[in-house]
Amino acid sequence: MFDIEAELKKLPNKPGVYIMHDKNDKIIYVGKAISLKNRVRQYFRKTNKTKRIENMVSLIDHFEYIVTDNEAEALILECNLIKKNMPKFNVLLKDDKTYPYIKVNVKAEYPDVYITRRILNDGAKYFGPYANAGSAKEMVDFIKTKFKIRQCKTFKYKDRPCLNYHIKKCMAPCMGYISREDYREQINQIIDLLEGKTEKIMKQLKQEMEEASKKFEYEKAAYIRDKILAIDNISKRQKVSNLSENDIDVIGIAKSSYQVCVEMFFIRNSKMIGRKHYFLANMQDEEDSEILSSFIKQYYVGNPILPHKIMIKENIEDKDIIEKSLTEQAGRKVEIKTPQKGEKLRLVEMAENNAKITLDNKEKDKTSILTELKEALNLENMPRKIECFDISNISGTNVVAGMCVMQDGVIKKNLSRRFKIKTVIGQDDPACMREVVTRRLKHSVENPDGGFGKLPDVIFADGGITQIRAIKQAILDVDMWIKQEKNSDFKLNIPVFGMVKDDTHSTRALIDEDRNEIQISDKLMNLITNFQDQVHDTAINYHRKLRDKEITKSELDEIKGIGEAKKKELLKHFGSIKKIKEADIEEIAKLKGINLELAKNIKDKLN
Repeated sequence: MFDIEAELKKLPNKPGVYIMHDKNDKIIYVGKAISLKNRVRQYFRKTNKTKRIENMVSLIDHFEYIVTDNEAEALILECNLIKKNMPKFNVLLKDDKTYPYIKVNVKAEYPDVYITRRILNDGAKYFGPYANAGSAKEMVDFIKTKFKIRQCKTFKYKDRPCLNYHIKKCMAPCMGYISREDYREQINQIIDLLEGKTEKIMKQLKQEMEEASKKFEYEKAAYIRDKILAIDNISKRQKVSNLSENDIDVIGIAKSSYQVCVEMFFIRNSKMIGRKHYFLANMQDEEDSEILSSFIKQYYVGNPILPHKIMIKENIEDKDIIEKSLTEQAGRKVEIKTPQKGEKLRLVEMAENNAKITLDNKEKDKTSILTELKEALNLENMPRKIECFDISNISGTNVVAGMCVMQDGVIKKNLSRRFKIKTVIGQDDPACMREVVTRRLKHSVENPDGGFGKLPDVIFADGGITQIRAIKQAILDVDMWIKQEKNSDFKLNIPVFGMVKDDTHSTRALIDEDRNEIQISDKLMNLITNFQDQVHDTAINYHRKLRDKEITKSELDEIKGIGEAKKKELLKHFGSIKKIKEADIEEIAKLKGINLELAKNIKDKLN
């Protein structure tokens, strides 16, 4: 048994990472410390703690720690462990999608320019990130049109130029119509443009235009003139006035009573190229500096593309160690700045104002949708947590169920669950629904802080009146179980509704247990439709997975010593079970990982 007080006394006074586990051995929090002894002890002392940390400490069953040589190593390890294990009490960037970058493949013989979301260590040049994919596409289209570089993804020498050459969109390097040196000069100008060095390009292009004009090459001079005008026009867009910095990220935060919004501005070459926001749940009680520190670590550590400066309004405690780690990561200086005046401070304040507007708009949308749903369903309380269930099978085989969750008007894919039916034989969807809902509700009654969380406010069924009745019976079953097993008079009071479809399998309406159709707005109907589609996909994809697994089963699965790799090797070599049965023991034993004893066992079992 893990004795927390005894283990606290063993903690070393060294830097490292501590990992908190609950009673199910699930990691619920990861942190770093300059001194593990001092930091971990703080959690178990009667000090002022935020509600989030109090909840976390109440669930700690045991902890472990990893000692590192220094705080920088601890920082990197902490970030890696958070991203790998996604502990529920850490700041989690669940919307951490990759942003589009513009890639110039400078290592190629005739480089091309295109949009990518994968950053590789391949010697290419990357520009971005562009939070708005449309802006990245606009820039790439502009480059290809004005610089006439190759359009094809796979470069090959040809016997004739393609259509792009004839419509003057490409200089046909595949035909040798432009030398490598001249083509490379075009690429250098593109790189200067993407780096914001437009004055250098303009100067060079004006010289080329004058030379072409002196040689009476008026068509070439006109082409260069048009390019100059186009570059001048695009370089003026989104210019941030009076800002000398050319490669910075600006971060602002805003809080509500439920969550935190982090707003990011991406500024490259003194231009605002995009913005992005994140919502952080259960962080509203934390200090701004703690939120910023956690966000910066998770967002930037391990990110291959880093700005020169990160601007924030609050000083953060571990600023120096984060700067040092990011500088080593980037191979150049990366700074975290807290501007006190001027344009830079106004930029941070603008990010914070936008975070507040984004948060307010989300809160209004959430309140509006929940209020409408509450009134439409005639509920006593706000339906903050709605769960939906669906059954999937073919002729009663591989029967499974899917569960999806809508939290505060948002469908949470990470809270989806899948069930194998355990007690029902054959095709009986209502009985399956009753079993699954009974199992799910018992989970929350026994462990409200477990994987299923608290009980739902409302339950939706993917189906009509028979499914509604099955769920209502499941609720009665759990009420009886609570009374008998828990010796309690507590009763579940969970309303149940059905989501019915029309003849084209499109969501038609919500119905109650009396078969009454409920009138809702188009906006709410779209949300319900997405909810029904989500739970249907969860159930059917799980069914397909089990069915495919069933199909790939063979007699080899029953033979001790034959795993998936050896099974594939045998079937790949012989083609079928029948051919394996006909093969000699010596021939089977020639395969990698199979000795004579195993080969003999295979023959005996198959025959």
